[in-house]
Amino acid sequence: MSDKRKMVTRLDSHYMKQYDAYMERQRKKRQRLIRRLVFFAVVVMLAVSTVTVYHLKQRDLRQVKSEQFEKLQDELVNLQNQEKELQEEIELLNDEEYILDIARTHYFFSKKGEVIFKSNEEDSSY
Repeated sequence: MSDKRKMVTRLDSHYMKQYDAYMERQRKKRQRLIRRLVFFAVVVMLAVSTVTVYHLKQRDLRQVKSEQFEKLQDELVNLQNQEKELQEEIELLNDEEYILDIARTHYFFSKKGEVIFKSNEEDSSY
């Protein structure tokens, strides 16, 4: 059957020339369409990959910042506790009785008429 088609001669008529020109225009139109679609697909893939990379970087950055935030929160709590302890110590150091008690305990400071005996706490009999 394909042998018969090859044997048919092509007519050189005006209609055939128009038909060939029409077919060539359709082929070029299809080729332009394919090129536009490929270009559009490349642009879309480029945009999607850029957004994906950006998203992954932002997710990693958020994780790092979250860890830093938790660490700083812990440090803040520790500093607030330390501040509270230091405020209590300041209040105690403003009390004269407390200062005298520390002086008696650590530096053997005595009141008038008071006698201080130093004893070894390890050798106590009770």
